Formats: sequence, C-alpha cells, structure tokens
Amino acid sequence: MRIHAVHELYEERLARSTRPFRARGAKVERCRHCMLRPHLCICAHKPEIESNAAFLLVMYDDEVLKPSNTGRLIADLFPDTFAYIWSRTEPNSEMLALLDDPQWQPYVVFPAEYAESERVASDVTIESGKRPLFIMLDGSWAEAKKMFRKSPYLNRFPVLSIDPDKPSRYTVRVASKENQLGTAEVAARIVDVYGEVNNAETLDLWFDVFREHYITGKMNRQLPDHKALNDLKAHLSA
Repeated sequence: MRIHAVHELYEERLARSTRPFRARGAKVERCRHCMLRPHLCICAHKPEIESNAAFLLVMYDDEVLKPSNTGRLIADLFPDTFAYIWSRTEPNSEMLALLDDPQWQPYVVFPAEYAESERVASDVTIESGKRPLFIMLDGSWAEAKKMFRKSPYLNRFPVLSIDPDKPSRYTVRVASKENQLGTAEVAARIVDVYGEVNNAETLDLWFDVFREHYITGKMNRQLPDHKALNDLKAHLSA
C-alpha cells in the first residue's frame, strides 16, 4: 500500500504530542491508514488514478489526528498530494518552497465571498509547462477561516471557489451552513472544474465508501451497506 503525505504527517504529529488525543472515539482501535475500525478497513479497495492535478493540504493542528478527516482521501488517490500543519507564526519552510516552485500554479480553494474580487478565479487556467496545485485549508469551518485570514504567504495566489448545488453527504460532522462540504467533496468539485471528470467521480465514490464504513463503525454495526463499494467497483471497471 502506498504511504502518502497525510500518513506521514499523522505519525509525525502523533510523535510530538505531549498528551494523548482525547477526541470522541479516540479509544477505538483503528487502522492507522484509513482510520477505520479493523474489521471495516478499506485500504485493500483504494483506487489508483493518474492525474495532472496536485493538492496541498494545510491542516489545522490536530486535524490530521481526527478519524473523521476526509483530507486523507484526497491523498489516497492523488499521488502528488502534500500535507503540512498550519502555523500562523512559523509556516513550514518546505511548504513555502513548494509554493515557490515554478512547476506549480497554485490556487487557494476557498469561498469567493471571503476574498477580494480581483483574486477570485472563475476557472482553472494553467500556463504552459505548469501544473495546478490546489491548496485546501483543512479544518473546521472556523479554523479554515482563521487560516485563510492569517496566512499572508497565500495572498498572492488566486482564489478558486465552487458553488455547490447539493448539500453535503458528509453526516459525520455537522456543518454550520447547509452548502458546506467536506474537504474531499470540495476537492472532487475542483477536479471536475479542472476537467478531470472521471477522477472527480472516483474521489466522490471513494468518499462514499469511507463515509459508509465510518458511520457503520460509529453506529457499532458489524457490516456496512456495500452499495458504495459496489458503485466504486462498477465505476472502475466501466
């Protein structure tokens, strides 16, 4: 199984914790890669895709430790996914170097209403020889807004926004607004806008598989409804 940036960040963040992570469900035994209960592990079903898109996950402190986090689903599929813990005063030097790397064309993925109008991009337009780097601010809605406001090194990049036409399917967390989506759901919409429609659908279906298995474990059911997994298999074999 491919170990990706979010797996590595999880281990790094866990290693430097001065006290145990005490969120709800913290005592539950879990697979350290998909963060699901062992009998519900989905690692063996992880799809493999090819994509020209890359993602940078800027994660709020303990977000990477949360089993409910969906940013890791992006890293599961997209090989060029980078992940760093956000710091207001000491941003990671590797992350800053990544943002300066001329091979990438960064876009900050965030609602347009929070950005100056001149920063808002209506679509993804890539210069010759570059690839898109979609920057996802991964945390609760309040945390994401804080990261957006207090990360001056992101101010030079355009803001790419989506207008979701359906409410989130992610019932694991309660959103403060009906049209707020989970991180992986937003990423799927962005990939669709970029033009990789098949990859967008694969990420959506992978999200559904995770969601079904997570809720099964949360409800203490033994077996999940296999519809999501069957839908993913049908899509991959089409």
